[in-house]
Amino acid sequence: MTRVLTRSDLEAVLDPAACLRALRDGFRTAGEVSVPGRRVRTGLPFPGTATALIPGLLPGVDAYTVKVNAKFPGARPALRGVICLHAGADGELLALLDSATVTAWRTGLAAALGTRLLAPAGYEVLGVIGAGAQAELTLRGLAGGRRFRDLVVHDTDPARAAGFAARHGGRALGSARAVAGAADVVLLATWSRTPLLALADTSPGQHLTSLGTDEPGKRELAADLLDAALLVVDDRELAATAGALAAPGPTRTAADATLTDILRGTHPGRTSARQRTVYAPVGLPWQDLALAWHAFREAERRGLGTTVDLLG
Repeated sequence: MTRVLTRSDLEAVLDPAACLRALRDGFRTAGEVSVPGRRVRTGLPFPGTATALIPGLLPGVDAYTVKVNAKFPGARPALRGVICLHAGADGELLALLDSATVTAWRTGLAAALGTRLLAPAGYEVLGVIGAGAQAELTLRGLAGGRRFRDLVVHDTDPARAAGFAARHGGRALGSARAVAGAADVVLLATWSRTPLLALADTSPGQHLTSLGTDEPGKRELAADLLDAALLVVDDRELAATAGALAAPGPTRTAADATLTDILRGTHPGRTSARQRTVYAPVGLPWQDLALAWHAFREAERRGLGTTVDLLG
């Protein structure tokens, strides 16, 4: 039997604290798996792209994931798809999960983890550029750490920015540059294909988490900012071929560190109060497994979701 978990099922079983622990553990151990994850993307004769992440693997988890997404920036939601959770022993399809929900959770919470590790000590103002689902989840992940004093938000849709600000006790601003000028830490989660912020728009000591550089052509930060900052990524090769360093412009050819390096203590991360830092992940297959496995086991325990016999 296969358990089908919808968005509402996943929202019922996923817990930010538990998911953050799973992601932190995954960043430390995922490299121990001998089979590397792959990310495959193709254009379509439609206004969108198709992406597959395979296989999601983690040490100690006797299962793997295959994720298939459709990304259509003009649609709402912009991402639709499914995550298949298979048993490692025989390939049994254990579960089908809504990929938009899992992706938003794992991307937003991994962003919160990176932000916690790199943000300046005692920061007071958080800025959000792109008030969508991933930004919502990042704020939920940050809520377990120190609280910021103020929140400033910008989105190309003013109503969405205003709604996001109202939900989180912040205020909407008229531009990305205004957000960067007001905030100590900036989260960008957009579909932009032209840089939203350059070095001159930022301040010494500022941290920026850029979630919108997960495929070729998407750019949120200008080349001079990437060159000047301590650049941390989730995967060095993907950052160079599909992520922040894939666009023409930066003189650097490699990131300074991965989040795994910082969590393992092989890189110190931020080393001064005036250092600019950037976390620019692409998103890795094992992250889908980390949350899908947690959601599946919790749904099994609670009897949530719908079970179907796909072979019947």
